[in-house]
Amino acid sequence: MNVVKVNLETVCGITSKLPENLLPEFAFAGKSNVGKSSLINTLMNRKSYARTSGQPGKTQTINFYNIDERLYFVDLPGYGYAKVSQELRAKWGKMIERYLKGSAQLKIIFLLVDIRHAPSENDCDMYNWIVYHGFLPVVIATKADKIKRSQVAKQCVLVRTTLGMPKEGLLIPFSAETKQGREEVWQRMEEELREEA
Repeated sequence: MNVVKVNLETVCGITSKLPENLLPEFAFAGKSNVGKSSLINTLMNRKSYARTSGQPGKTQTINFYNIDERLYFVDLPGYGYAKVSQELRAKWGKMIERYLKGSAQLKIIFLLVDIRHAPSENDCDMYNWIVYHGFLPVVIATKADKIKRSQVAKQCVLVRTTLGMPKEGLLIPFSAETKQGREEVWQRMEEELREEA
């Protein structure tokens, strides 16, 4: 997929009204330092459009990126970062929940986990929470370039088992460095767009 035009169209804070978009939305959720911005930049073929940060917990808003007037990437606030106050974390949780319940155009939620480790309690909670809201998340196992190729299959099994994914659940190993998984993520979105058409 060759992305021509990207526009950060809407930024929603804790008290903002969510936009009533008419185009399909694809949301990205994950822990604060899991590589969400890097994934979004890779999908958009941009170096640093979505802000990456050495400081976890930087995305404190829901960001809507209009992609070629065809669809939206929705970047959700990172969760599970210890230095953010509990009160703020609770507000982010409510904001994400408001989006999951309130968006009429949300098609797929991509949940990012770090392939190097078993998913954390926060990851499992997020996975179950997404399922509870009626979605089967597509799991993206990031940082695949940080482990040996021979370990990828084993780590994918660990991720699946820890999250309790069903057989039909899709898990995509991904690397922003090598672009591994980019086409598979786009393919899943394209399938959804074709079904909508």
